[in-house]
Amino acid sequence: MILIKDVSKYYGDFCALKNINLELVNGVYGLLAPNGAGKTTLIKMLATLITPTRGEILYEGKNIFALDESYREVLGYLPQQFGFYKNYTPLQYLQYIAALKGIDKKAALPVIAKLLEQVALTDVANKKMKKFSGGMIQRVGIAQALLNNPKLLILDEPTAGLDPKERARFRNLLSGLARDRIVIISTHIVSDVESIANEVIMIKDQQILYKDSIDSICSTLQGKVFETAISFEQLDAFRKRYTVLSEKQELGSMIVRFIHEGTAQEDWKQVNPGLEDVFLYEYQDDISGDV
Repeated sequence: MILIKDVSKYYGDFCALKNINLELVNGVYGLLAPNGAGKTTLIKMLATLITPTRGEILYEGKNIFALDESYREVLGYLPQQFGFYKNYTPLQYLQYIAALKGIDKKAALPVIAKLLEQVALTDVANKKMKKFSGGMIQRVGIAQALLNNPKLLILDEPTAGLDPKERARFRNLLSGLARDRIVIISTHIVSDVESIANEVIMIKDQQILYKDSIDSICSTLQGKVFETAISFEQLDAFRKRYTVLSEKQELGSMIVRFIHEGTAQEDWKQVNPGLEDVFLYEYQDDISGDV
């Protein structure tokens, strides 16, 4: 179990995270927020790359920074961009990383073979990575993070730059990894966590906004999300009056999805809120113009 107790991080007068309290057990957690909200700061602290200004992070009741190497032995980390040698094959690269992690070469070989099979790279185990797709490289990254059979697996923006097919493959892979470990996926892509996360953690204004199941988070907008068709000419006025979540053109009209509290008009259709609705609503000031 990971316990984050009253953790804050400051850089001079700038507050990157404030009073973070979390308890994490085995399962998949989606750490969801726009870029710049503090996700990477939290991830780097969990990976012991930076230290909290205040508070502490405990693994099985002991401070992770005091545990030092014994904590890193149970940690698997895939940063958003990880270094690799393009002229290495996956087999060579994983052997190299295993050596850096202090894993005996003889003991590492069957582990590497199993991991290459798990990430569907056995057929290209001896091909140089310089010709690999982004998705294939990410699967090599997952394999290196799993070399020490970690109890805590941290993935920072793991699907950035991947096409939809590779992202789906990646999500399927992660689903099978969480039965006996804590998996944290830090992302700003809602669909990456919607289908596999047991719980979603949302950060806003450097603090925890939600830590709950997707259903519970979505229920915060129950009865408040509507869709209706309007003309193009009505769109600007509609945007000024309501919080518009999405817009799409259909049969010469604009279908708008929006938030409203109170009496609905007859031509409005109430719809069930999704995680993306909550994301767009909660972070409307942070992502306007970016998405």
